[in-house]
Amino acid sequence: MTDLAAVKAALKTQAVETPSWAYGNSGTRFKVFAQAGVPRTPREKLEDAARVHEFTGVAPTVALHIPWDAVEDYGALAKFAEDRGLRLGAINSNTFQDDDYKLGSICHPDAAVRRKALDHLLECVDIMDATGSRDLKLWFADGTNYPGQDDVRARQDRLAEGLAEVYERLGDGQRMLLEYKFFEPAFYTTDVPDWGTAYAHCLKLGPKAQVVVDTGHHAPGTNIEFIVATLLREGRLGGFDFNSRFYADDDLMVGAADPFQLFRIMYEVVRGGGFGPDVAFMLDQCHNIEAKIPAIIRSVMNVQEATAKALLVDRPALAAAQAAGDVLGAHAVLMDAYNTDVRPLLGEVREEMGLDPDPVAAYARSGWAEKIAAERVGGQQAGWGA
Repeated sequence: MTDLAAVKAALKTQAVETPSWAYGNSGTRFKVFAQAGVPRTPREKLEDAARVHEFTGVAPTVALHIPWDAVEDYGALAKFAEDRGLRLGAINSNTFQDDDYKLGSICHPDAAVRRKALDHLLECVDIMDATGSRDLKLWFADGTNYPGQDDVRARQDRLAEGLAEVYERLGDGQRMLLEYKFFEPAFYTTDVPDWGTAYAHCLKLGPKAQVVVDTGHHAPGTNIEFIVATLLREGRLGGFDFNSRFYADDDLMVGAADPFQLFRIMYEVVRGGGFGPDVAFMLDQCHNIEAKIPAIIRSVMNVQEATAKALLVDRPALAAAQAAGDVLGAHAVLMDAYNTDVRPLLGEVREEMGLDPDPVAAYARSGWAEKIAAERVGGQQAGWGA
């Protein structure tokens, strides 16, 4: 039998980082849809993030994206977050929204463009120094569209050289999290297309380089939990970008497309010793047509529910069934946990933390949505353009 007190204690320690960009306007490849009350500044994004943490109790950090969240004084921004019960989390770089990066950034054939991209990454480490952030998160849109467009091996050499320079700049307690993506926007070769490529580069760089698994960045049918288990076994899983995808894109709410997959992933995290501060649980989502703050609260709750079910797996019973070769019995142990309605359990956890058992309803009653819609009038809403 599972110790419910231990499950509750573990759930109270969980932390899910929310992304600053999820509070801004976003949309499809063709149109960005504006909403009333959307933040206009990084500080307003933090005010919204504080509401998510207020009602969930497990979202204490906010990831920044540079230059979308650029400010003159990052120390002051960190203090602003601290005053609202938050901390600044991972610093995300941007080497994909400049005309110079049409043929790549740190993999670009032109040394001047590579230098520009690397200077930006080094600037991000400077920002980490000012904010106290631990993680530099790197995703590169680098790749090619046509055979012969560039030398595939030479691009890997450039990637390795650039990553090594950034790695050497990291300070004590800082990490580099290297993300991968199956495709987009490159259609012939992607320079960091899979976990194996990311792992190979991280392994060569050293222990401060870790792989980040974005749950939407895989080909259909990929066994993501196997990747998670392998990276945990090798001590190279640095974190997650949680989201869902239908078909090819990856920005939908975590747990929307395949909640059973999210449960299986979280079971491997729990089983592999990844439920702790060394593995960062981050959301990476864009809320295009749904209200942003409630969607982020719901996403945090979805992660909590999958985690609670993973913690409820009767691991001794599972191990016994596996050792006995009881295929159906072992599968039943997992399914029993997955089919458990953990919402009452999580409601109890929240009440014990001094929170409302229903964060979405509590937010709706708070009046924050109406307040920001009335007050945030004029100026330029935050968003990624298009």
